[in-house]
Amino acid sequence: MAPAFFNEMFDGATVRPPYGRLEDWMRNMPAELRQMKQAEAEALFRRIGITFAVYGEGGDPDRLIPFDMFPRVFTQGEWRRLERGIKQRARALNAFLVDVYGRGEIVRAGRIPAHLVYGNEAYEKAVAGFVPPKGVFSHIVGIDLVRTGPEDFFVLEDNCRTPSGVSYMLENREIMMRMFPALFRENRIEPVEAYPQLLRRTLASVAPQRCEGEPCIVILTPGHYNSAYYEHSFLADLMGVELVEGPDLFVDGGLVWMRTTEGPKRVDVIYRRIDDAFLDPLCFRPDSMLGVAGLMDVYRSGGVTICSAPGAGVADDKAVYTHVPEMIRFYLGEEPVLQNVPTWQCAKQDDLKHVLAHLADLVVKEVHGSGGYGMLVGPKSTAAEVEAFRHKIVADPANYIAQPTLALSTCPSFVAEGVAPRHVDLRPYCLVGEAIELVPGGLTRVALTEGSLVVNSSQGGGVKDSWVLAE
Repeated sequence: MAPAFFNEMFDGATVRPPYGRLEDWMRNMPAELRQMKQAEAEALFRRIGITFAVYGEGGDPDRLIPFDMFPRVFTQGEWRRLERGIKQRARALNAFLVDVYGRGEIVRAGRIPAHLVYGNEAYEKAVAGFVPPKGVFSHIVGIDLVRTGPEDFFVLEDNCRTPSGVSYMLENREIMMRMFPALFRENRIEPVEAYPQLLRRTLASVAPQRCEGEPCIVILTPGHYNSAYYEHSFLADLMGVELVEGPDLFVDGGLVWMRTTEGPKRVDVIYRRIDDAFLDPLCFRPDSMLGVAGLMDVYRSGGVTICSAPGAGVADDKAVYTHVPEMIRFYLGEEPVLQNVPTWQCAKQDDLKHVLAHLADLVVKEVHGSGGYGMLVGPKSTAAEVEAFRHKIVADPANYIAQPTLALSTCPSFVAEGVAPRHVDLRPYCLVGEAIELVPGGLTRVALTEGSLVVNSSQGGGVKDSWVLAE
């Protein structure tokens, strides 16, 4: 029997209250108008330059992420609960990072195995013993959420390094307001446009103590060949800060400087969008051409702030994820507002036995995987694919975790045949600095292929606007 999926708009034949004002809009839009608006949206995305790259494929790698014009809607009450849980999780994850690069109290207390932390490839010994400004390691925390019922939200994973996609959150809203202004007059929707200003304020709030006057903030990008380069330039433009590449920066006199036409300018805060391994060839990969030689020495001496901090990735490892509820209890003395998805760690003998016995029913992910790659969706896989993946797990159990195939909620989406339910998730962006803030909304990703549960753009997913209704 097929699982029953929670439809966020319809309760049987009844429209749920959050979507009440969208029913007529949906039913009264002729197919020709819908197609015209869809083409208009795609033209706008193309004109603005919102593309993403898929590596390892032939031809032009740049493509549009499909945009679904049907918005996803949350009530104010639903959002308040999500906001409370997201902020709680961001606090606990940062407390964990400060702890494991310091005294390691949570490990000493036996609440998390030492090998998951100190043997983790994302753990950076180069920052052990260092506490960044305001005690913040992860400044932009992207929490991926799924919904399975009216009151049932689960955290699918945490992103503590450089979560992408916020440009789509902002542009989805901009394009919807341009194409359907009447919808925004009829519905009181919380704005998301303040995100760039909040991000700049967050970054400025963690400037190093040695900063003199207004902090100089830059975004460090790997360059225009990176899949998220559009987002890097988009955010730099909206924040009014410089977008730089590694060769634009240099270290001198214990500080970081930016080359400008008017001479060197001191840099105080670097919002980095490159991986730890490429940040500093003197500390990490010596063959890196993307970073800045000597950057880590300046960072550790308090001359510059790197956001998010090197080493933050140990908190969003998929095996460490299983311990986040315990982090919340240990550091905050609170019960989690948002629950994890039940997870089996294949490194544990009993969990491995269960996973191998039920492989065709589970979703299996690489511990360090991302983007929907390196995973098995058991119910959607062939017997041969399941068996091939079984061999991978047996060969390296510690590299995998498994989760039940959740009955992800669906939201109406415009598809070729009209309107049909498609599975969705949500990534809100929590900003952590002197304060913890997030705009009311996030990036809703939608699995546009019928029956698919994989929403990643790299796997054929699309995006849609996320509305939080004002009271």
